[in-house]
Amino acid sequence: MKKSFLIILFFCLLGLTSAAAQDTQKTESERLKEAGDLYFSYEPEKALDAYIKLSKDTQNKQAFLNAAFIAMEQNEPKKAVDIATAAYRAHPHDREIIETAAEAYLADGQYAGAEKLLSELPADPGRAEFLHVNLARAQRGLGEKDLAKYNLKMAARGQTHTALSNYLLGLLYEEEKDYKNAADAFQKASVYDHQFIEAKKHYAAALEKLGNYNESYRQFRMIYSSDKSSAEVSRALERLRPRLTRTEKEITGGKELLKHTLVKPVTPPAGTREIKVGIGMRQNGKPSVRETVHFIPSHAFVVKDDAGKIIARGKARESWVAILKNGKAHLSAPNGKKYPFTKSVTVVPSSNTEGEGHTIIVKNVMSGAGMTWASVDDKEYRGKLQILHSAKQNTLVPINIVNMEEYLQGVISSEMPTKFPMNALRAQAVLARTYALKHLGKHRSSGYDVCDTQNCQVYGGVSAESERANAAVESTMGETLNYKNKPIESVFSANCGGITQSAKEAGWNETPYLNPVSDYKDFDFDNLQPYHFKELLQYPHDAYSRYDKNVSLAAYRWTRVVDEEELRAVIKKQKKDIGKITALIPLRRGRSGYVSRLLVKGTKGTVTLNKENVIRNNLSLGMLRSSYFIVEPHYENRELKYFVFYGGGWGHGVGFCQTGAAGRADAGQDYKTILNHYFPLATLQTPEEKD
Repeated sequence: MKKSFLIILFFCLLGLTSAAAQDTQKTESERLKEAGDLYFSYEPEKALDAYIKLSKDTQNKQAFLNAAFIAMEQNEPKKAVDIATAAYRAHPHDREIIETAAEAYLADGQYAGAEKLLSELPADPGRAEFLHVNLARAQRGLGEKDLAKYNLKMAARGQTHTALSNYLLGLLYEEEKDYKNAADAFQKASVYDHQFIEAKKHYAAALEKLGNYNESYRQFRMIYSSDKSSAEVSRALERLRPRLTRTEKEITGGKELLKHTLVKPVTPPAGTREIKVGIGMRQNGKPSVRETVHFIPSHAFVVKDDAGKIIARGKARESWVAILKNGKAHLSAPNGKKYPFTKSVTVVPSSNTEGEGHTIIVKNVMSGAGMTWASVDDKEYRGKLQILHSAKQNTLVPINIVNMEEYLQGVISSEMPTKFPMNALRAQAVLARTYALKHLGKHRSSGYDVCDTQNCQVYGGVSAESERANAAVESTMGETLNYKNKPIESVFSANCGGITQSAKEAGWNETPYLNPVSDYKDFDFDNLQPYHFKELLQYPHDAYSRYDKNVSLAAYRWTRVVDEEELRAVIKKQKKDIGKITALIPLRRGRSGYVSRLLVKGTKGTVTLNKENVIRNNLSLGMLRSSYFIVEPHYENRELKYFVFYGGGWGHGVGFCQTGAAGRADAGQDYKTILNHYFPLATLQTPEEKD
């Protein structure tokens, strides 16, 4: 027995010696690559062990940085402190090591150590903004509030962490009950990043303290638009309503159209089909509840029933209204005459006005459903207006019927800033046309082809049209992007943050032409290491998607501070009660940097978030701009207080990058080159080729 044990022990030791020998035979670069491959194979714990071993064996700087980064990701700031401390001993004058060590100290609540390390750093204009932010966080923890305010004001002069620095500054003023300066700081944070709901909520509360009830109400109303289930916001609105000095409509706005626009008729290529667009739809693209549809045509018109029979005639600029009452629908003329209908009516320009630019104003149309900028405005549309009576949903559904090219003119300006370079607008026009053809009938069960929200493509009709966007549509008329002779899934996001992700990484179906492409100008993804994401997101590299003309830089780089209590409430409401949140741990991160699976740990259980949209919608009061982020915990007296997200991009990050396209067009690329970059496997098809 003893002999057998000794033999087993001998072979175990031999195996360990052999493994160690193999490690020593490999170069540091090979071992770094192996550790990185473990991380990108979704084995972060094994990767962490490999980096720690390499750092101990060789004192390799990158091994230290990667180990500290993964330890922070695994919500182990204490371990990150130990790793960073060892790194600091080995590389006492290295800036990246010092910055990493200081952040680990901050996350662990060791403010004095963090301040000492940060104070050692020499001046570097390119990294000064974030240095000021971290110094302020350390000083706030030490009670040195005046120094903290000074550093946050310095940081707020920058362009990358403007929202974060102003938000933290606002919190300091709020603690001192200086609501005037608090409101100013919170306003700057929320203006820089309109998705920063946490900042907007503090801004609204500070305004209420200052007695500015009208503006406080308006801010809370915007928050309510993005989350109607918030009891806290509902209570604030109820509390403020009796104190308003203006009507709610005056405060919340809403555009009223008093006259029609003179539009140029569009003559599309032969064979162009009509498209039915549901207008004023909910965030999910389904019909909203409407009991009336009030409309004013610009020209003489006829009204047809669902069988195509003319049941009424009207004059130019007459105001008509469809009404649903007690389950029955009718159309009411200006003279009071009623025209009952069961299924639908369609408003069609009279035949004797053909060739003229007809439009129809529809009153009180919802835009931006579910977003902070949601509003109810009058909208103007080309083509025909169909009003569907949905007995099943007990609502009236307004539907705009236009030809494809007219539809696109109302899409481009709604989806992309019209001051973007023309070749970016042309690329968007091709993709919008392709998307519409691919998704015709998406909402057929509701009575229309596509909706007017982000669930399909945002469509604003004539109200959203612009001369430049219309020119982009006309100059690419009929062109589509195809794969194997079929329209591609031409998805796009506002900003990819420097790199797109694959459809598979986003949690969608694997699609051969939706693979990652880089917009960075100076970063080598062939030698990517996990800690590079920290560098890329906290100290932005140059990229085509960093284009900043007529667009906020918050779309390229953003930050978010989420209190543990607020996150706890979000998870409880949208998933389940898991008690106090103890950790946010990315379980899967692709080579593009986007998180595709994340574990939320609590004192009473866990929740796993899969897919980019699920992750974005469950980690803050307002939807996170993207799933391309790193997140760091922040402890005070060993108690988790909040999480800081450092993110890049705006949207799902799959396919076409709108801001990246603008940057490329600004650099001289034409729309065909731009489309080929984002969809290298797709083919641009013209109307002539289709024939």
